[in-house]
Amino acid sequence: MIHPNTELKFISKEIGYGVVATDFIPAGTITWALDKLDREFSPLEFQTMEPIYQNILDTYTFRNNKGNFVLCWDNGRFVNHSFNSNCLTTAYDFEIAIRDIQPGEQLTDDYGYLNIPFPFRAMDEGTRRKIVYPDDLIKYYKVWDGKIKRVFHKISKVNQPLSELISKETWETVNQIIAGQSEMESILKNYYDQKSSNGHS
Repeated sequence: MIHPNTELKFISKEIGYGVVATDFIPAGTITWALDKLDREFSPLEFQTMEPIYQNILDTYTFRNNKGNFVLCWDNGRFVNHSFNSNCLTTAYDFEIAIRDIQPGEQLTDDYGYLNIPFPFRAMDEGTRRKIVYPDDLIKYYKVWDGKIKRVFHKISKVNQPLSELISKETWETVNQIIAGQSEMESILKNYYDQKSSNGHS
């Protein structure tokens, strides 16, 4: 589920629609959490579907570390890519804002950690990276971990409208990390190795 203080908005002809903040969302806020309405499709289910459904899943899903396609039921599926994204996923089935997000600003993800099946050239943002690759997680997980760690302690300090979607066990883990009692798990946990999955994609 996407953060409630957001709306779907037309961004531009090139980009199409995106998810925009309707209110100030401070760094450390959980901006998206996997919930019971999100649907998961195995690679086999995907392969047996008609092309019309495959196209929808290609467009609107990300792949988890099992290689399953995850389809968000709400506007979460419209969050656009940015090489300098203001949200990052974690190893705990939720994403957080890694910096303050202003009203009217788009919420963005780096598609490099979404296990995309094929490389794609993204809009040029003046960054060194121009293309998103399926194995970006292996290349950049340390950078992303660093960005998450810088704001992770704020999770317990800011308002969390999505908190009831997070399991009790996950909250306990998060609080232990904030208290310095355990290490934060790397975003690399989300990586799906497409090459080692018997050639199936």
